[in-house]
Amino acid sequence: MKIKYDTNGLVPAIIQDVTTKNVLMLGYMNEAAYQKTIETRQVTFFSRSKQRLWTKGEESGNFLNLVDIKNDCDNDTLLIQVNPVGPTCHTGTDTCWKEQNRASYGFLSTLENIISERIANKDTKASYVAKLFDKGINKIAQKVGEEAVETVIEALDNNDELFLYESADLLFHYLMLLQAKGFTLKDIEEELKGRHK
Repeated sequence: MKIKYDTNGLVPAIIQDVTTKNVLMLGYMNEAAYQKTIETRQVTFFSRSKQRLWTKGEESGNFLNLVDIKNDCDNDTLLIQVNPVGPTCHTGTDTCWKEQNRASYGFLSTLENIISERIANKDTKASYVAKLFDKGINKIAQKVGEEAVETVIEALDNNDELFLYESADLLFHYLMLLQAKGFTLKDIEEELKGRHK
C-alpha cells in the first residue's frame, strides 16, 4: 500500500468499528506503527506526546483488533476498521466524541427512540403510541396482524403508493411490538446473523 506520510513522517489514521461503522478515534501512524499494526493485528500508533510507538490497549486492555486498512484517494489518510475490545477513549467512553458505539439503522433507530420516549411519557391523550401501549400487548399484536394483512392485500394490487404506505404502517407497529416484548432491531440483527453462519 502506498502511503504519503507528512513532513514529520506521520499519517492520520481514522479508526472505525467494522460492525457499527461508528468512528471511534483519530490517531497518527508512522511507518513503524503501520508495520507493527500489520504484524500484530492490533492497532499501533505513534504517540506524539510520548514520542514512541503505542499500541492501543497496551495499558488498559482495550485493544483495537485490526480487520482492514484502506487508503484514501490521495494516499494521505488511513481508514482502519477494527473490532474494539472495550471502550476506545482514554476517558472510558466508547468513542473519543463521547458517543455510545451502538449500531444505527438510520431513521429506524430514531423511530425506535421516539417510540421508547412516548411509552415512557405515557401521555395517552397526545400519543398514539402511548395509547396503544396502554391497551396492552394483545392489542399491539392484533394491530401488527391487521397491518400485515393490509400489506399483503396491497402487494397483490398495482398501487405501489398504497403498498409502501401499508408497509410503513406494518414496520411502525412491528417496532412497537418488539419493544412491548423487550426487544430492539439489534436483537433481530443478531438473530439473522446467527442464521447466516
